[in-house]
This record gives sequence, structure tokens and C-alpha cells, in this order.
Amino acid sequence: MAVHKGSEGTIKVGTNAVSEIVSYSITENIDLIETTNMTDAARAYTTGKTSWSGEVACNWDETDSNGQGAMTIGASVALTFYPEGDASSDTYYSGTALITSIDKGADGEGLVTNTIGVTGTGALGTSTV
Repeated sequence: MAVHKGSEGTIKVGTNAVSEIVSYSITENIDLIETTNMTDAARAYTTGKTSWSGEVACNWDETDSNGQGAMTIGASVALTFYPEGDASSDTYYSGTALITSIDKGADGEGLVTNTIGVTGTGALGTSTV
């Protein structure tokens, strides 16, 4: 069984690495279409269209103009998620996403954070480097 540390990962906008990543998540979904007939005793379903969304949390870096700075509200960006790094034979996920939310925050004991919400437009692809 392969085990990977979160610190191995990276995210790119186009070919540019996003700086100061703290965490990220990707959620894939599929619509269910009900096929139940009036006389059926239990509900029945088939699958429909897929979708994906995610979130990228960073320590805010205003100098990262090609990474964090490229992810402005409403922007359409090519994202690539490399959970185990971007070396030869590593698995990655890629797709085009719309930037749907940006949440900057801070507290007195920590750093300024930048959390970016994304919604995929089209399929999320899986491949290897």
C-alpha cells in the first residue's frame, strides 16, 4: 500500500505553482436520476452527470501573481492537483474551474489566510506525470 504525506503535494494554475499552500480538497459528485415507477415498492435510480468542486487554502502571498493572484473571483483557470508531487509516474487531477469564492482571514495568533473555492466546468481528469 502506497502512503503519501500531504506535504508532497502541489497545485498549479496553468504551469505556475501556487505558493504557500496549507491544504486543499477536491470533491467529485454524480447526479442521481430517479427511475421509480408508480408500482415499484422501492425507489430506483440511475446515474446522471458528474461534477466537481474544491477548495485551496493558502497562507496569503500577494506576490504570487501567477498562482494565488491568478485565482480572482469569477476567473476561469486550468487547475492541476498533484497529491503526491509532480515527479515522473505521479498521479494528478486536472480540469478547468471557475473561482466561486475567496475568503481572506486572520487572527491575532496566526498568519493571514486565503481560501479559494472552485467549481469545475467540465470533467476532472486523472492522469500520471
